[in-house]
Amino acid sequence: MSAIAMPLLQVRELVKRFPLKGGMFARGGGVVHAVDGVSFGVDRGETLGIVGESGCGKSTTARLLVRLIDPDDGRVLLEGREIGHPGGMPVNEARRAMQMVFQDSFASLNPRLTVEASIAFGPRVHGVADADARGRAHDLLRKVGLEPGRFAARYPHELSGGQRQRVNIARALALAPQVVILDEAVSALDKSVEAQVLNLLLDLKADLGLTYIFISHDLNVVQYVSDRVMVMYLGKVVEIGPVGRIYADAAHPYTKALLSAMPTMDPAHRTQAPPLAGDPPNPIDPPSGCRFRTRCPFAEDLCAAREPVLGETEAGHRVACHMANAGSGHSKAPPLARAA
Repeated sequence: MSAIAMPLLQVRELVKRFPLKGGMFARGGGVVHAVDGVSFGVDRGETLGIVGESGCGKSTTARLLVRLIDPDDGRVLLEGREIGHPGGMPVNEARRAMQMVFQDSFASLNPRLTVEASIAFGPRVHGVADADARGRAHDLLRKVGLEPGRFAARYPHELSGGQRQRVNIARALALAPQVVILDEAVSALDKSVEAQVLNLLLDLKADLGLTYIFISHDLNVVQYVSDRVMVMYLGKVVEIGPVGRIYADAAHPYTKALLSAMPTMDPAHRTQAPPLAGDPPNPIDPPSGCRFRTRCPFAEDLCAAREPVLGETEAGHRVACHMANAGSGHSKAPPLARAA
């Protein structure tokens, strides 16, 4: 019997809460439940797409993975080594192995550094000789489709948005990471440039054996680039599974609502009514039980009384919904299978 391969990246019960200061507009303070018990794994060479409404915890999760912010609880393991734990993987080593590309391509670059200097900065800091670091920068510029002779000496303000994002991608690859986290990395680009950058990312993934975590609000883009999709709502994972399965037959009502809101050119599939009513609940005081229940048309008393577990409905597909979990007590839940 062959051994089951360990995921490259494992996230276990990750928690981050942001305390609020008391004062005129925030009397008594409080705590924002940004990420609340998030667990998932990412296999080597795959792309995991993360989707959800603004404020669901997507970007906070990404920043926790690379320790731009420290988690309150939970564990992150890379190649089986716990990041930041004595005897595990030091944070500096983890940051070399996991790099991020952010949405704002201009703010991500130092305006006083040339393109070459920006890309070579990381390798220099980690002890690479100056000539080698510059050579690596030129090689990466070619890989992202920018001729070094034309672009190496330019400054960020001399580049277009798409060119700046290509530089940011090259800079993220300068330390030869295993995992690249793309946080809305193409959402600020116009559609023609977005398509070029997406195809570039797919080519780089194949050529360099990269693993991606791709965060986006654009479900069409996520479908195009991802192998699996994770759906978040108010700091929780509500559904995760293969991209084909999620898009063809989503099980969670929130996922279904997101997919029904996708733009389409087919007049036969026009959205006739809003897929969701109301705003997400206050993350300072989230609802009891299922956090989606206040907007769910199928909510019952059970949904307020008990939080649904992220249960597996079939191989690789997990859903946190009482309707999907057999024998949960919800009127629409499937019955428990009888013992043979």
